[in-house]
Amino acid sequence: MELTPDITDFTRRDISLLGKTKPVLVTGTGGPAIIVVHEIYGFTPTLARFCRWVRDAGFRVYAPILFGEPDASNIEKPSVARIVSLCISREFTILRANTSSPVTDWLRALARLAHQECGGPGVGAIGMCVTGGFALSMALDPVVLAPVLAQPGAPALSAAALDIALRDLEQVVARTRQGLKLRGYRFEGDELCKAPRFATLRTTFGDAFSGSELPDSAGHPGGMKARGKPPHSVFTGDLIDAPGEPTRAAVDEVIAFFREALA
Repeated sequence: MELTPDITDFTRRDISLLGKTKPVLVTGTGGPAIIVVHEIYGFTPTLARFCRWVRDAGFRVYAPILFGEPDASNIEKPSVARIVSLCISREFTILRANTSSPVTDWLRALARLAHQECGGPGVGAIGMCVTGGFALSMALDPVVLAPVLAQPGAPALSAAALDIALRDLEQVVARTRQGLKLRGYRFEGDELCKAPRFATLRTTFGDAFSGSELPDSAGHPGGMKARGKPPHSVFTGDLIDAPGEPTRAAVDEVIAFFREALA
C-alpha cells in the first residue's frame, strides 16, 4: 500500500468527552470499531497505512490525535520538544511506574462512543510506543474486548514496569479470568520497550497475554536502523510491507485477533 500524506479517505471529527475536545480521524463505514492510538510522532503516513489495513478488513477506525498535527504531515523523527512536553503534561505519565495516564479516561469514553455508533459486541484498541500501554488501561472498560500493546515504551525509567495503576491492573487481570485476551508486539533488540516489560506482562496475565517478539532482522532498513538503532515501530516506520515479512504478518495477526474477539 502506497505511503502518502493524503488522508482524504479519513474524516476529521472534533469529539468532546469528559469536558475535553480532541480531534479524531475516522475511516470506514461499517463493522465494529477499532481505536488506533498513534506513537510519539503523532499521526503519520505509516500509521494511516495501518489504519487502512484495519479498515479494509471490515472495521471502522477511530484514530484520536493526542498531540501533533491532526493530519498525516507529522514526521517520524524524535523531537526533544515533544518528549519534554509529554513529561510535563498533566494528561500523560510516561516516567512514573504503576500510574495510569489521565488521558486514558478520555480514550475509554471514546471507546464507549465508538461502540454506540458502530454496534457489535465491543471494540478493539491498539496503542503504540509511548501510548502502547494505553490499550491496557482502556481494557478497564468492558466494551474493550481486544487490546493490543505495540512496543509499549512507558514508563521510560523502568524497563520491567507497566504504566497502569495497580488497582486498575487488578481489574484488567480480573477481566482475563472472564475470557479477555491481550496481545503485545516488540522487536527483540528494542531499546525503548525491553524484554523485562513483556516478562512482566506474561507473569501478570499468564496465558491471557500473547507476546510476539520479532527479530531485529525483520525491521525496515530505512527505519530506526538508518539511525544506527534497533527497530522499534512494529506496525509503522519499521514495518516491511511485503509478503512473508514478519512485520506484515504481525498486521494480519492483529486483524485476526480483532475479528475473533469482535465477531
